[in-house]
Amino acid sequence: MESDTARTVDPLIDLRGAGRHYEIGGRTLKALDEVSLTVSAGEFVVILGPSGSGKTTLLNLIGALDTPTVGSVVIAGEDLAESSRADLFALRRHRIGFIFQTFNLFPGLTALENVRFGGDIAGRSDAAEAAMGVLGRVGLGDRADHFPHELSGGEQQRVAIARALVAGNPVVLADEPTGELDFQTGVQILELLHEVTHTAGTAVLIVTHNREIARVADRIVELSSGRIESDRPNEPADMAELHW
Repeated sequence: MESDTARTVDPLIDLRGAGRHYEIGGRTLKALDEVSLTVSAGEFVVILGPSGSGKTTLLNLIGALDTPTVGSVVIAGEDLAESSRADLFALRRHRIGFIFQTFNLFPGLTALENVRFGGDIAGRSDAAEAAMGVLGRVGLGDRADHFPHELSGGEQQRVAIARALVAGNPVVLADEPTGELDFQTGVQILELLHEVTHTAGTAVLIVTHNREIARVADRIVELSSGRIESDRPNEPADMAELHW
């Protein structure tokens, strides 16, 4: 696998006929059914779909947390089917930032330490300074020394978002990133994700059922029953126009 200093590959995300199938009771369940999708650097993409549409399965394939049953998935030039476990670990470490719906914070670490962990694992020499800077950008500079149990659900989500962004990886995957946030904070986070997309050239993919969030995307992909029903460009709305 290429080192973390190698140049960014474009497109960053390339799925060709990718599917994820499960055998259940002698039947084949197609959680994702031969999906083709490419995403380039600097794209802000929202993936829409109801529960059971294949959104999370798609996110897991792109995030190298799972491998396709059929087809190919290439992330930042790395073909997952040809990658060893060590390669996949390095890919997740140096190429992909995750914003999980369940936060996955370390309970024994402070907010700052949780964010710094994201920078440390990516090999940033300035991880401590960068972590404090990103915490400030998500509005938690004054909560840096608080532990997760001392934070609200929305604050924990912002810590998780800061941890994903501090690594500076070229791909950021977000599963319902505003789900635990009040409207004002949710808009603040969307603005931050927009900023890293258009200034740092990061490819941001947000999985959500919230169509209001889709209004600010550069591109909207709609999933249904494991298939892409539509994939269209979008003229992003002004953040001030959003409501939910």
